[in-house]
Parts: sequence; structure tokens; C-alpha cells
Amino acid sequence: MEINKKIEKLISDNEVCLFMKGTPDTPQCGFSMAVSNVLKHLNVNFKGINVLEDENLRKGIKEFSDWPTIPQLYIKKEFIGGCDIVKEMFEKGELKKLLEEKKII
Repeated sequence: MEINKKIEKLISDNEVCLFMKGTPDTPQCGFSMAVSNVLKHLNVNFKGINVLEDENLRKGIKEFSDWPTIPQLYIKKEFIGGCDIVKEMFEKGELKKLLEEKKII
């Protein structure tokens, strides 16, 4: 239960929160790098959370979102999805539109 509180706090404290393997500057998996690069391309100020530093967090975020993979993107407390969803939204212009609607960019 404590890990859920930590996750909720991270999501609440950061408008755009990316749970990823590695950091935005040094991603440690291709999928995390892809989502991080999409956000950087859109000039989004986001918080990268390295799940590799905390096994409880790595497991906990998957249970919290009921999503089996990392990375996971949250925008204003809303779970957006993983790499494939984020890339598809970006390619269709939906991600930029969502970020504009939520006054992020």
C-alpha cells in the first residue's frame, strides 16, 4: 500500500510523469528512450522516474496502472499508456493536442 502512496504523490506532484527504465538523459531501454524523445521533441517539461532504482516501484507501477510494461506516461494524473500508444498518439497529432488542452505546452 505504501508504494501506491508514493506513486500517487509522484503523479500528483508532476504534471507530466514518465515511469521509465533509466533517466531522460540516459534511458536504459529503447521503449523508454522513444517516449522520452517524443516528449523532448514536443518541448514538454516532464519528470522521469527510473523504475530500475526501486524494484518495489517497478512492480508497484504495473499493479497501480494495471499495465504490464514500462514505460508508462501520466499527464495531469491521467494514465496515457506505454510506448506504442504514445508513439501512435504523437504520429496522429493527438498527443500534442492533449498536451495543449491540458495547458502543458
